[in-house]
Amino acid sequence: MKRVVPTLLAAILAATATTATAQQMFGAHFMENWDYDQDGRVTPAEAEERRGDIFSTFDSDGDDVLSAEEYDAFDGHRAEDEAQHGRGHGFGRGMPRVHAALERGFNDADGDGRVTRAEFVAATATWFAAMDRTGDGAITPDDFGPGN
Repeated sequence: MKRVVPTLLAAILAATATTATAQQMFGAHFMENWDYDQDGRVTPAEAEERRGDIFSTFDSDGDDVLSAEEYDAFDGHRAEDEAQHGRGHGFGRGMPRVHAALERGFNDADGDGRVTRAEFVAATATWFAAMDRTGDGAITPDDFGPGN
């Protein structure tokens, strides 16, 4: 019976270390893509700029509206990113919030099936408030850690 306890304890410690490492990996991946000035903090202005850049990437006809087809392409790209980097399940509690804020339903404020640039960028404030779990006015890797 004495061998079970150390084995169980080792498994719990390994799972905790894996989760912490995964959270750090996702936090690093997020910061790499969203922290434009590389100061270790994503500000509201950086978040708004990044979301605008994301919108532009998928607005293939440049009409400031993501049609259903354009949003489908966006969804496909996000699915590929999730497959590569995970979506929750140990990759930091912040990750589902990141992905949820990019989903069509979150951004289609008027529910017409099309997402305008104004809708997409306006949703930044709501998303940012949810992401800034430490309440310090910026998104940092700490916002992805345990309990966040």
